[in-house]
Amino acid sequence: MKSMIIISCCLFAASVSDQQRAPEDVSTIPLWRDRAPGATGDRDIDIPMITVYLPSASQKPMPAVVICPGGGYVRLAADHEGKVIAEWLREKGIAAFVLKYRLPVNGYRHPIPLLDARRAIQQVRFRAEEWNIDPDRIGIMGFSAGGHLASTSGTHLGAFFFDPVEPGQIDAVSEISFRPDFMVLVYPVISMQDEITHKGSKNNLLGTNPPAELVNRLSNESQITKETPPTFLVHANDDKSVLPENSIRFYEGLRKAGVPAEMHIYLKGGHGFGTRPSAGPAAKWLEQCFEWMKQAGIDQSPSK
Repeated sequence: MKSMIIISCCLFAASVSDQQRAPEDVSTIPLWRDRAPGATGDRDIDIPMITVYLPSASQKPMPAVVICPGGGYVRLAADHEGKVIAEWLREKGIAAFVLKYRLPVNGYRHPIPLLDARRAIQQVRFRAEEWNIDPDRIGIMGFSAGGHLASTSGTHLGAFFFDPVEPGQIDAVSEISFRPDFMVLVYPVISMQDEITHKGSKNNLLGTNPPAELVNRLSNESQITKETPPTFLVHANDDKSVLPENSIRFYEGLRKAGVPAEMHIYLKGGHGFGTRPSAGPAAKWLEQCFEWMKQAGIDQSPSK
């Protein structure tokens, strides 16, 4: 598939953080049966989970998306960057899983959020037959700092720099591939480099004085390879919180690596607009993403 870039326009909408509210027809499950690797307790903040949104019964296996809400690695905007998105996808016949990943503000710096994102993909792929999901069409979607987590999941496909998983915590799910088959990155933090990063996200994830090697490693625009999954990018030109250069550099890296990609940069929109109608044309990005999924063979077309 040919890479392409589309420029559009929209209106400003402010970012807020929300509490996740799960409707009665969804379920929330922990990512590990026992205490999660690296957990320091058994409080709600110590337990990574996914909330499961399954479409009505389908005769053929469905695609699926793990959703990583944003929030600067300090909170989770799990309503407008989680629940709302999951319900939209479910209506389109795509299974959605909103990830509650552990946060650095609660003592869980890198690589713990990445561990949770990997495990979410593994869980969905492990239970693909049970949930009628195509194991070859499982993607990851991330917003803002959640976009950094999602892009880290798609570019860091090898072993951890240091591994929080102890041998006794390895189970059948751990043996499943954690590579996403595609990525959707919405006003994402991509880089940890000072000139374009979101400093709050960087400081929360890596600390205020991280080693240069770690900064470079977690600047995902420099970690792209031909194995990086096809990617759909969304940003607003007037985003002052997370500069659009994050998406632009990632798109350029995908192009150089020969990875299929599509990018939409809207004239206006600011940051954190989700799908709110007040954002104008930018609020329609999900519809454009769905069209991209059709072109890429990711939507509810016959399984590969």
